[in-house]
Amino acid sequence: MIKIMKYGEVSADEIFARGKTSFDVADIVTDIIENVKTNGDKALFEYCEKFDKAKLDSLEVTAEEIDEAFGLVEPRFIEILEKAAENIRQFHKKQVRNSFIINDNDGIITGQKVTPIDKVGLYVPGGTAAYPSTVLMDSIPAKIAGCNEICITTPPSANGKVNPVILAAAKIAGVDRIFKVGGAQAIAALSYGTETVPKVDKIVGPGNAFVAEAKRQVFGRVSIDMIAGPSEILVIADKDSNPSFVAADLLSQAEHDKMASAVLVTDSMDLADKVSEEIEKQLRKLPREEIARESIDNNGKIIVAENIEDVIDVSNEIAPEHLELCVDNPFDYLDKIKNAGSIFMGRYCPEALGDYYAGPNHTLPTSGTARFSSPLSVDDFVKKSQYTYYTKDALKKVAEDVAFFAEKEGLSAHARSATVRFQDDK
Repeated sequence: MIKIMKYGEVSADEIFARGKTSFDVADIVTDIIENVKTNGDKALFEYCEKFDKAKLDSLEVTAEEIDEAFGLVEPRFIEILEKAAENIRQFHKKQVRNSFIINDNDGIITGQKVTPIDKVGLYVPGGTAAYPSTVLMDSIPAKIAGCNEICITTPPSANGKVNPVILAAAKIAGVDRIFKVGGAQAIAALSYGTETVPKVDKIVGPGNAFVAEAKRQVFGRVSIDMIAGPSEILVIADKDSNPSFVAADLLSQAEHDKMASAVLVTDSMDLADKVSEEIEKQLRKLPREEIARESIDNNGKIIVAENIEDVIDVSNEIAPEHLELCVDNPFDYLDKIKNAGSIFMGRYCPEALGDYYAGPNHTLPTSGTARFSSPLSVDDFVKKSQYTYYTKDALKKVAEDVAFFAEKEGLSAHARSATVRFQDDK
């Protein structure tokens, strides 16, 4: 049963506590990374047999396998994938940054150039569900950014094949290479390279605790998008909200993972009670009831506040991954929302729209990191270099200022590098 608590009547620790998000896997992951680093493909084949129960002949998915998988996916789903991909493209094209140049002063040019990251690796989870949506969300921004090579790693089924919907989505998105590798070993392979899997410059995509820990350990050798925790939803709903809608939206995240969290913040105790009852009714009908129930029982909560201002304050403090504003005139409140990964506006905008179809990215900051982090975007797949050009006359005008500044920091060699060029002029 979901917990109901009254804001102001229970401790802040209870209100803002997050559920257990992971367990300590650091030592296991370290061993996996070292094994892959040392033994390459041999280690990957062994882990695939151990963890995925698949005995593979090769690690890379062939063009024939992709074509075969495409033919196995029902045509209607192919159409939906293509529509979703187009929505994602249109949204992310707006994020493209241009290089710029400033040459307002004689003899001085400064600028910034934007360069795509050369090789990126996208981790696509397997396990209890297949996520073609993650393929689209992670690869399309990389494609728009202009990355030279986009690789996917994803665990195979016990039959040695990748789920056909994953391969269909990869083909639609224009992914270059796909490898049958999951878990921490996939992150290690992308970070160090093996005989088959190329070393990449950046790794993005969600995963379980082992994947998250592996990304943490390889960060610095490669770039990563974020350390993602279990999925979260926070619904802001008022007394006029439909409890059936709200319960369904909460359960849409609870069914992801036993460690997922679903939170309702409302100014109506009556709605809180009705949503609690509705959650119990809907849980019994879910195919993934066991997962969703454990999530609701351990990490779910309903917080009842006095007014909508307090409701928004609670939401901003929690800084959720997904935030639903289930109120009339949601744009009236948008400026008051300071911390959220992705915001869903109004009574007819379930978070599932964002997972699959609407266009904004669904790879989002979790565990309160929306206080300082952003959704995955085209920016994640480019790097920026800045440049400066001064003529001799332009430098001469400012050399003494530069030297004076350098001396204030006690760096006389810095100072001399600016003035030495004009010694013969004195």
